[in-house]
Amino acid sequence: MTLPALVGAARDRPVTLVVCRGCCCGSPRKHPGHDHQGQLDRLRAAAADSGGRLAVRTTDCLGPCAHANVLVVQPSGAGRRRGGRPTWIGWAMDDAVTDDVLRWAASGGPGVAAPPPTLELQVIDPPRVTLTRGKTRTRR
Repeated sequence: MTLPALVGAARDRPVTLVVCRGCCCGSPRKHPGHDHQGQLDRLRAAAADSGGRLAVRTTDCLGPCAHANVLVVQPSGAGRRRGGRPTWIGWAMDDAVTDDVLRWAASGGPGVAAPPPTLELQVIDPPRVTLTRGKTRTRR
């Protein structure tokens, strides 16, 4: 199978961490013992120190709330060209998971480097999205 060539900004896209901070993820009510802001600060600091090889975004809700906290590791342009696809990580709350995600991203992320074995245990399936008469619905 031949993958399409990436053009423009997609070619140089960094590994991107999409961090859920919606109704369940990032919620002190659901996970009172976790420093949600501290984790986000660590991820953003790593991105700032990466020389443009890592980016961090937050989003309201990614969907699989039963696996909170959820984050998605999106491949870089190079990773995408090598067949890398977004990897969904569930239960991403402790420092060890954050360390594993950052190490994997620094080594190239999906398509470039294999995730640490401990992180593979936390890979989850993304929610299924269906289109119904112009409306998007997420099934969890």
